[in-house]
Amino acid sequence: MTVDTPAVVLGAGANGLGVARSLARARIRVCLLDIDARRAEMRTRAAKPLQIRATHGETLVEDLVRLGTTQFSGVRPVLFLTQEESVRTVSHHRDRLSALYRFSLPPMGVVDTLQHKEGFQRRAEQLGSPIPPLVHIRALADLPALGELRYPVVVKPGERDAAYARQFKKAYRAGSAEEAAALLRRILLVMADVVVQEWIEGPDSNIYFCLQYVDRDGQTAGSFAGRKIRSWPPQVGGTASCTAAPEVHAELSALTTRFFQAAGVVGMASMEYKHDTRSGEFRMVEPTIGRTDYQEEVATLNGVNLPYVAWCSELGLPLPSPAATKRPVVWRVRSEDVQSAAAQGQCITQGYPPGGQVADAVCRWRDPMPCLVQGLWHVRRMLLSRTSKRMPGSPVAGSES
Repeated sequence: MTVDTPAVVLGAGANGLGVARSLARARIRVCLLDIDARRAEMRTRAAKPLQIRATHGETLVEDLVRLGTTQFSGVRPVLFLTQEESVRTVSHHRDRLSALYRFSLPPMGVVDTLQHKEGFQRRAEQLGSPIPPLVHIRALADLPALGELRYPVVVKPGERDAAYARQFKKAYRAGSAEEAAALLRRILLVMADVVVQEWIEGPDSNIYFCLQYVDRDGQTAGSFAGRKIRSWPPQVGGTASCTAAPEVHAELSALTTRFFQAAGVVGMASMEYKHDTRSGEFRMVEPTIGRTDYQEEVATLNGVNLPYVAWCSELGLPLPSPAATKRPVVWRVRSEDVQSAAAQGQCITQGYPPGGQVADAVCRWRDPMPCLVQGLWHVRRMLLSRTSKRMPGSPVAGSES
């Protein structure tokens, strides 16, 4: 074990790129693994790109074993996961992989329970955590349970599912039992695992999160509280922009730590909350278990480098202290933040903290290649789209199809 031990980040995208950059800040050697070597994020100067064949399943395990015995022979790098499916795979093959990589995961049963929305719901209820009521819909016969809820509600899959993602949005807001039932009849044809939960009133800026790293002994080694500024799509989508929320750090860190310790969570984890405008209380929305959060880098940008905390903890090294930042930093996915602001009639800086800096998820002056490659791919798609419209046989504007 040496301080030269590298880190392996599995999965590029905004998440993996942010983790790689966070580790590079601490001068950690990083390898970034993804199935698509052409991804813009794979061109970062913060990491060495390595192509793999899959990010989950037996093929992933085979690739990790191959890399562990060749590329990282005798080193045991620290492994960072960025995708839910990867967590499930590594969790179920932990005995085989732990000889080659350093990582901390909750017991397999805890991972399986908390990765499913209904499983998390029941565990949160058992622990008396602040969470809105939910019903689990598996078949048409379960639809009468919709009458138990107060409306509006949010309808979403019980867990990530490729067939669902191809046909439906991440989540839907339904204003009545009838509207929810009509939507569920369509979804159940594709996926027999849906949850319907009472809606927590408030704008996207009422959504908060607490990012943590919990060591093997169940102690919180690092914690950061942040808040969303906008989501895309608004109200039901993922993070478009976010920043630090020091005003609620103590409260959310305590709530999150209490739940994780009682539930047996270790490793990278986070909890999303929403501040209910009706009750004035924070309600739990969902956890992220065993992996980094989509906006993990916002913590690093605001002085709490959680990937570095994890790396140090896995190696038994002294943990870094939070670094003071002069101004709050906004982390954003620019294209999605612009779309969200436009859809809500907002100027792009609305909701940003006064005097704050802005860090784009991809484009950085000190690491320009991901942005340049992303721009080139965008231009290429535009040109291909224009070419296809001019091809013989393409519909002419104004003509009947």
